[in-house]
Amino acid sequence: MKKTQRVSEFVLYWAIVMLPFSICIAPGMTFTFMGMLAASFILKKIITRTRPFISTPVNLQLLLLIIAAIISFKNTIDFWSSVHGVVRLMQNFFLLLICAEEIKDKLHIQHIVIAVLCGVSLASIDGLWQIIFGKDFIRGFKPILNIGLTRATAAFPNANVFGVYLSAIAPLIIGPALFFYKGKKKIIMLVGAALAVIGIGLTFSRGTALALYISVLFICLMRKSKRLSGGLIILLLIFPFIMPQSIRDWAAKVNYNPVRFMLNDDRISVFKNAVNMIKHHPVVGVGVNTFSKNYLTYKLPEPDWAKTTDSMYAHNHFLQMAGETGLIGLGLFFLFLFVLFRDNLRTYRLVDDEYLKVVTLSLAACFIAFLVNGLTETSLY
Repeated sequence: MKKTQRVSEFVLYWAIVMLPFSICIAPGMTFTFMGMLAASFILKKIITRTRPFISTPVNLQLLLLIIAAIISFKNTIDFWSSVHGVVRLMQNFFLLLICAEEIKDKLHIQHIVIAVLCGVSLASIDGLWQIIFGKDFIRGFKPILNIGLTRATAAFPNANVFGVYLSAIAPLIIGPALFFYKGKKKIIMLVGAALAVIGIGLTFSRGTALALYISVLFICLMRKSKRLSGGLIILLLIFPFIMPQSIRDWAAKVNYNPVRFMLNDDRISVFKNAVNMIKHHPVVGVGVNTFSKNYLTYKLPEPDWAKTTDSMYAHNHFLQMAGETGLIGLGLFFLFLFVLFRDNLRTYRLVDDEYLKVVTLSLAACFIAFLVNGLTETSLY
């Protein structure tokens, strides 16, 4: 029994480390590590006969979010799609609880950060290779062409998903690189951070660039670095003068309208249609995991230059959640985020270890980047 327990703990430890790295390779690899995590965790609980889950500050909020998703079944047009949506929500809740219990010490966190560094570096190098040689070296994907720009996807389905991955975890590299490490380790982390920035640049994803910028500015402001904060603000001011010509042409084409510049015209149509869906079912939504199936029903007349297909995601976390689970679900999601950030910043203030302090702040920046990117993507889904 003790040997089996040691094996399960070993698998749990390294599966958690490998999980963020595996995402840059293929979904199948990620799902494999998730399965190993779940199986090893359950086996460990059976052997040790301990309580199933530990308490975290967000348990109640996530449980309420699951309940809101179940209530949305009232209006669903596809029962089994909604069941699948709830199951996915519960799976990720389970994953969160496993990580909360099994990540126990500073060394484990350091290993995870190294895995993130490797994942960011590999994905960015793969994206650069893809642009130079026409195919990525992991899965053989070709880059895509939009508004005259060749955009890297690396081993991801498209450039925007590649950008979501990089921006969501890059702050965990950038924070320690800027505010903790020294000497050779600092150089290594800065190289990883630079690769992340290059990778994001190769995606030409406006939402991703904004997400990274805001998250890094957040870290610099919280660390009270006037020099870095000022540099970032100056960069924002001069960017319109140094951005690629094709992006300048695009800005001119949309009459320098910031909304149209950040969003394609078709996404503006998607947002309007999502709001129309919310208007018809404001309380409990149309049913979890059925936004795309309901999209045509609530589709409004669209101009020729902003047409959308008959089945779409909202390309916005918050509109999609409100559409599927109503304002109740969206409100509970905001409550979850409030508790998450409150606990994170409380930990940041109270923890004494400088490395853990910087990592805690960097994790908050990761959440911020993911949410900012979620204003133009539906990566949460």
